[in-house]
Amino acid sequence: MPTISVDNSEIILITGPARSGKSEWAETLAQEQDLPIVYVATAVMTTDDLEWCQRIELHRQRRPESWETWEVPVDLTQVIRRVNPPHCLLIDSVGTWVANLLSQDDESWGQTQTELLTALKESPLKIILVAEETGWGLVPAYPLGRQFRDRLGTLVRHLGQVANTVYLVTAGHVLNLTELGTSV
Repeated sequence: MPTISVDNSEIILITGPARSGKSEWAETLAQEQDLPIVYVATAVMTTDDLEWCQRIELHRQRRPESWETWEVPVDLTQVIRRVNPPHCLLIDSVGTWVANLLSQDDESWGQTQTELLTALKESPLKIILVAEETGWGLVPAYPLGRQFRDRLGTLVRHLGQVANTVYLVTAGHVLNLTELGTSV
């Protein structure tokens, strides 16, 4: 993509529980941009899971044909660094990306997380991130579940610190946490 010097840099984080409307809100915000959209899908289509394929297809059907869609299950940082203005990246979802990287040891994960946060801070793009909230329920009774919950929760907190705007979407309603809340 050609480099054009237009500074639209902004990070928007949209978080909330499953099926709350996060993706729809992110898509609404992206459509409001006067920028070309690159939709970054972190999910991997697997033909042996029909229900998963149906979920992905619902997301595809909602997206305008004018949006580019890139399937990026792992190399999220490289995509953020590679795309040039003027573009808006809509990344859906951070939780799926974390799940795709659960095999990393703690040191590697720490480095991956730091690289992502640095790329976001340095990016000249408008970036909309969709991230799940997983820590509102029980602590998982198995190690991999706890690892996922803890990694995602910590990353979402860090994303909230670098984001210009943070939205909580729950029960089909949107709250602007940046306006209503106080940073910890």
